[in-house]
Amino acid sequence: MNTLFRTRFLLAAALSAAVPRALLAQTSPSALPAAPPTAGTMPLSLQQAVSYAIQNKSTLLATRLGEATAAAKVGEIKSAGLPQVNVASTISDNFKLQKSLVSFPLSQTVLTQSDLAAAQAGTQQVLGTQQLALPPQPFAFGLQYAGNASASVSQLLFDGSYLIGLKAAKVYTELAKKQTQQAEIDVVEQVSKAYYSTLVARSRLALLARNVQRLDTVLNQTQKVFKAGFAEKLDVDRLRVQRNNLVVEQQKAQRLTELSLGLLKFQMGLPQQQNIQLTDSLSAAVVDAGALRQRLGAASFNTGGGADGLGAVPTAPAAPGSDNTAAQNRLDQQNALSGGQPTAARGAINYNNRIEFSTLETQQALAGLDLRNRQAGAYPRLVLTGAYGFTGSANTAGDLLAFRGPSSRNSAGFVNQNWFGFGNVGLSLQVPVFDGFRRKYLVQQTRIQQQTIERGFETLKQSIDLQDAQSRTTLINALDVLDNQKANLDLATDVARVTRIKFNAGVGSNLEVITAETDLRSAQTNYYGAIYDVLVAKVDRDKATGELFNQVKK
Repeated sequence: MNTLFRTRFLLAAALSAAVPRALLAQTSPSALPAAPPTAGTMPLSLQQAVSYAIQNKSTLLATRLGEATAAAKVGEIKSAGLPQVNVASTISDNFKLQKSLVSFPLSQTVLTQSDLAAAQAGTQQVLGTQQLALPPQPFAFGLQYAGNASASVSQLLFDGSYLIGLKAAKVYTELAKKQTQQAEIDVVEQVSKAYYSTLVARSRLALLARNVQRLDTVLNQTQKVFKAGFAEKLDVDRLRVQRNNLVVEQQKAQRLTELSLGLLKFQMGLPQQQNIQLTDSLSAAVVDAGALRQRLGAASFNTGGGADGLGAVPTAPAAPGSDNTAAQNRLDQQNALSGGQPTAARGAINYNNRIEFSTLETQQALAGLDLRNRQAGAYPRLVLTGAYGFTGSANTAGDLLAFRGPSSRNSAGFVNQNWFGFGNVGLSLQVPVFDGFRRKYLVQQTRIQQQTIERGFETLKQSIDLQDAQSRTTLINALDVLDNQKANLDLATDVARVTRIKFNAGVGSNLEVITAETDLRSAQTNYYGAIYDVLVAKVDRDKATGELFNQVKK
């Protein structure tokens, strides 16, 4: 039994790091007390452990970086609506100028013999012309070196997709925050279970130390009785064997406690070299079973009744052939799924406390905005543009870089300008006309995504209901086992006490003392195992109802 408990206890502690993502909502971590200083030995309550983990756990830090990335992404979306200014400058060497064919309409004057004779006679004559049939001639325009320097600005005036993107940016930020919140909830659950595991291991270690002391007392008394000739050496040897086994178990418990502390440090993001001292006690962590049963509306282990000792008692089965047999079967099935929860308590689950439900609502909002964004692709886009700059050209690079303006003159007094300014302002209107039905199919995909999310709400609600019922049933069963193990521990303690009294009075055997001590240690082991199961079940229950973070703060 001891080996079974130790194995289960160790696995439960180690696997607490691999639990599914928590399904509950929480308040901001600022509501928790400040994390304790790390110098020397750190005093650590459960609240402080959770606060330190939220502030320092590496996985949370990585998640918050994702949140910061989302904020930067929102800034990127908003920047598209601000003025866009660009400055450009180029210098090029047109080492081979491109030529173009140019056709020139040339004509020539024709002087005939009659025109010449008339002119010689003193008669004024108008000469005729004729067109020359010349082919197009190649010409190169521009100079070898050219430069350009300009500044352009554009301002988005209207874009339907941009306006919807601004609305989606806020929702996207909320989604990133909820993902961080969900990661924080995971840490709360993991740290809580690791802390409770350490409390149980530490308390059990202290109990084993007291058992060793008590067994040493019995062993010393038996040795004195043996020396007096009233006991056998076999009695002393049996007690020594039992003490050796108990010391080995104590050493194992010591290592298990150290392992639990290491796991707690890991879940907190605390260096393994840091010494910690748990300030919470196991007695303070153990829940009030009576109040918890009343809140759950569960039957008492002792009375068999409900929260008031009267309700939730099974009724007599319906008589065969009666009309309400099918209805009774459905009621029994509902009771089984709800963990025997009263009808008034069913349906009281606040789904909004569950982070998955809130995240799914955010995803639904994003899907709706995505649909509107696809539809807005049919709207026109209007942009205001403007540009101003200078262009220049020259036969040499040095001449180009002289930057001669309109006031420049050569030695002959002629304008010698090589750079010329330009500027423009305008409106750019883009109207989508036909895109090959691309937008139509994008809208169809988005509508299907919306429908998928809507179906997910019903599935999530059913999952939450089932988890609520499972956590409730598990907690009730753990409370029943705890009550049973507490009763067994009280009986085993009384039996061991009476057996020691009888042995000291000389009317009991040494074998009875050994058997009673063995049964007592088994009852103690089972009792602490039941306490751990109740604490873990309570964490799971608070997780299922969305109250884990609030419970840790209390």
